[in-house]
Amino acid sequence: MSIDFSFTPELEELRDRVHAFVDEVIRPTEVELEEAEGSQRLDTLISLRKQAHKAGIWLPHMPEEWGGMDLGHVELAMVQAEAARSYYGPWVFNCQAPDEGNMHTLLHWATDSQKERYLRPLCDGRTWSCFAMTEPEVAGSDPTLIRTTGYQDGEEWVINGHKWFISNAHRASFAILIVRTEDDPDLPQAANTAFLVDLPHDGWNEVRQIETMHGSTGHSEILLEDLRLHESQMLGGRGQGHLLGQYRLGPARLAHCMRWIAQAEMALDMMVARSLERFSHGSVLAEKQGIQWMIADSTMELYQSKLMVLHAAYKIDRGEDFKSEVSMAKHFVANSLNRIIDRSIQVHGALGYSTDTPLAHMYQHARWARFADGADEIHQMRIAQRTIAAYKDHGSTAAATGGLPI
Repeated sequence: MSIDFSFTPELEELRDRVHAFVDEVIRPTEVELEEAEGSQRLDTLISLRKQAHKAGIWLPHMPEEWGGMDLGHVELAMVQAEAARSYYGPWVFNCQAPDEGNMHTLLHWATDSQKERYLRPLCDGRTWSCFAMTEPEVAGSDPTLIRTTGYQDGEEWVINGHKWFISNAHRASFAILIVRTEDDPDLPQAANTAFLVDLPHDGWNEVRQIETMHGSTGHSEILLEDLRLHESQMLGGRGQGHLLGQYRLGPARLAHCMRWIAQAEMALDMMVARSLERFSHGSVLAEKQGIQWMIADSTMELYQSKLMVLHAAYKIDRGEDFKSEVSMAKHFVANSLNRIIDRSIQVHGALGYSTDTPLAHMYQHARWARFADGADEIHQMRIAQRTIAAYKDHGSTAAATGGLPI
């Protein structure tokens, strides 16, 4: 039998170290980080990063030659799930979005000189980055509709367009910018090209940081006006921007799921703890059947989420096609996260609705999960298409449900 859900003793030791670092080093500084502003907040974060680097918990997703821990995706799931028990955990270990996905992208697509210029300082923790694809005028789930355009002028490209919800743009040192460069390609997916943009840059204008339901958090609106880039700033080949974006988004979606599992587990822990300490109508809440159902439903959903993430990560590590599994995991985990946090708030009552616990903040962030990196409905459409195709090709839907040996 080759199915094994256990980790080696070395990986279990790593899990314990990450867990302890989050509890003993990061969490005690959370209040300080929330209350700090400007340089003080940055200094505190940099101090935590230095401690993580010294402790050997740094860049879990990158190869050793780039200063990383060279973990596979199954192993990374363990680290990300531990790290995300604190909002700042992924940042401290330098495995946060969007930088994590950008690192993978640069490692695969960048030239050697581009890697040294952009990937090296990103891995060292000296810079931050952003990925500029989403636009307000077109559906974000369909990159073939991008209206930001670029035309060649000698050795330069001149780019005009409009981007928004560009996470991290306000603080980024560079951007990976997706631009439509081909007017009438044979395939709609061959219209876009990726470019590297040093920030700040003439023609790159930050209009605002968009206020969301959880505040202003660095999701920027960008206006591109005659932005000029040398042809050496092209990332990957001409017309390969869509391919590059999809390469980036697959594993990045799963990394989000890994972090969401941590948040869901925290919410479930809080739900059970509250049910054991709150007395009402003759008994603690944990003895009420209605509360038990909420705990049971949340437990089952978290179990399913973990299995889906582990299996999708396993397929990535084996070099197998993982698109369907990641799509199903992304949809399911995002929705489970919302439901589990909502139930936890319900069990906490007015306390859960207040900001005296982290649940309200977690809930505001969780709502984003259902449309980030592809809206629920797009994933459902793709899952259905793959299921129908599997049946047409094989007379069975088994291939679309993970291709598992049962």
